[in-house]
Amino acid sequence: MRPHTGNQSSLKVQAGADTAAPQVADGREEETLSFIRDSLEKSDQLTRNMVSILSSFESRLMKLENSIIPVHKQTENLQRLQENVEKTLSCLDHVISYYHVASDTEKVIREGPTGRLDEYLGSMAKIQKAVEYFQDNSPDSPELNKVKLLFERGKESLESEFRSLMTRHSKAVSPVLILDLISGEEELEIQEEVPLEHLPEGVLLDVIRISRWLVEFGHNQDFMNVYYQIRSSQLDRSIKGLKEHFRKNSSASGVPYSPAIPNKRKDTPTKKPIKRPGRDDMLDVETDAYIHCVSAFVKLAQSEYQLLVEVIPEHHQKKTFDSLIQDALEGLMLEGENIVSAARKAIVRHDFSAVLAIFPILRHLKQTKPEFDQVLQGTAASTKNKLPGLITSMETVGAKALEDFADNIKNDPDKEYNMPKDGTVHELTSNAILFLQQLLDFQETAGAMLASQETSSSATSYSSEFSRRLLSTYICKVLGNLQLNLLSKSKVYEDPALSAIFLHNNYNYILKALEKSELIQLVAVTQKTAERSYREHIEQQIQTYQRSWLKVTDYITEKNLPVFQPGVKLRDKERQVIKERFKGFNDGLEELCKIQKAWAIPDTEQRDKIRQAQKHIVKETYGAFLHRYGSVPFTKNPEKYIKYHVEQVGDMIDRLFDTSA
Repeated sequence: MRPHTGNQSSLKVQAGADTAAPQVADGREEETLSFIRDSLEKSDQLTRNMVSILSSFESRLMKLENSIIPVHKQTENLQRLQENVEKTLSCLDHVISYYHVASDTEKVIREGPTGRLDEYLGSMAKIQKAVEYFQDNSPDSPELNKVKLLFERGKESLESEFRSLMTRHSKAVSPVLILDLISGEEELEIQEEVPLEHLPEGVLLDVIRISRWLVEFGHNQDFMNVYYQIRSSQLDRSIKGLKEHFRKNSSASGVPYSPAIPNKRKDTPTKKPIKRPGRDDMLDVETDAYIHCVSAFVKLAQSEYQLLVEVIPEHHQKKTFDSLIQDALEGLMLEGENIVSAARKAIVRHDFSAVLAIFPILRHLKQTKPEFDQVLQGTAASTKNKLPGLITSMETVGAKALEDFADNIKNDPDKEYNMPKDGTVHELTSNAILFLQQLLDFQETAGAMLASQETSSSATSYSSEFSRRLLSTYICKVLGNLQLNLLSKSKVYEDPALSAIFLHNNYNYILKALEKSELIQLVAVTQKTAERSYREHIEQQIQTYQRSWLKVTDYITEKNLPVFQPGVKLRDKERQVIKERFKGFNDGLEELCKIQKAWAIPDTEQRDKIRQAQKHIVKETYGAFLHRYGSVPFTKNPEKYIKYHVEQVGDMIDRLFDTSA
């Protein structure tokens, strides 16, 4: 700036030189130079003073720093020492507290966790920490033994409390509640299924907390054995209670719901089941009771698993559940095997009606199997295989029963004393038809039984159509065997007419039974002409029966009768022939009516049909004979030979097959 200012001054001086005197200009320049010098000197002086001040300040700062740093370091050391002291005191307090844990918690542990679980678990946490401290820092300390013993005692009390809670609050489920649970399946659209409350909510929460503590801190698994033993007993008692309840109430008033009669099942007919021949009502009760118990097991086991997953650790759940259900499952399987065993004995006795108990049970087991399999997921293979094993046993014995029944129908002996004297339907026929009708309630089950015994590759994955064809073939086999046996039995009768009536009655009974039920549709699966064939057999027997009247009508047919001219006197030989014809007809009519009156044709329609046909033939033949010879003077006592009018003959035939007439 100064050179710049100098230039300006020079310019001014120069400019002034043009207007002022040289003397004045020189004086002003000196003044200016003098002013500048003074200013520079003052500036230098100020700079020197400032440097001096700063140097003094720096010196003082250094002295201050040299004084304060040692003090700061001493203060810092003192603060650290103070913190260490405080930490030491805190650690001492903490350590000392472990020495008081035993005395502080002993009373709580001694009094037990009942009603004070929160406080109890808090005390156990303190004891556990004390154990860990002494194990890490003073393993030889007598205090370690104290807290260890206290911890073990506390753990035992928790185990005992777990057992006590489970024992006191595990109750068998009432039969009525189980029946509601079972029937709930049919009402799911109406109301939501309410889960069973096996334990009160508060108790369940305590049980869960104790369980978790025992696993996490107690390293104990014994309580799981306690759990499954108590719940296993409860499950077993629930099912047995239902069975007893069912036995007591079924015979008297019945049970409103029965899974044995699932109305919506596709293989259940809409008509009412036919009463089984010779069936023991108590056997029906036992069958239904067993079916109820199977359904109850599935529902209760599902509910037990839901409870178990809340109490038992995940990696122990399947094994514990497997143990829990064993007693109840074994009981069901044993009872099922007893049913199979009883069926085998019944087969030996040819008591096939008793074997029918297997059919509703087997059907229900197979329908329930998907739920069974789901419930038993994760259990041991031996547990999973129990139900399939029972199903196989029942299918085998059922198939054996069907086979033996067919053979028995074929080989039933022709015992004369067992034959109906009136030629009515044989007991073998009615029993056979009733048995086959009973199979209608279990078409899929019976078909599957037969299919299970097939050795062909197609049987390994048989369809419902395959089973239906097998069942149709089986029914046709039984009917064929029955027909052969009836033919054999009919030969016991000495009178061919009675034999024909017997076969007619039995064939007609079979046909009507087939037509009134679904049996005819089943038979038609493999034999489409069966219905027509039975009608032909029935007609053949009617014709055979009608031939029995030939010995009566032959007396009065025109064959071998004398021919005479009106008004011409009969010869003795001719009169005798007419007398013999009248007498033969009268005696034959009376004899046949007397004999055949005791015979039976239970079917009203068939009875009337046969009577009308026979009446028409006899009346027409007798009417023609009477018209021709009734007015001929072949005897002095015509009333002795002309005993009946035509209508009287018809009335006598109308009383055939009627023991009350």
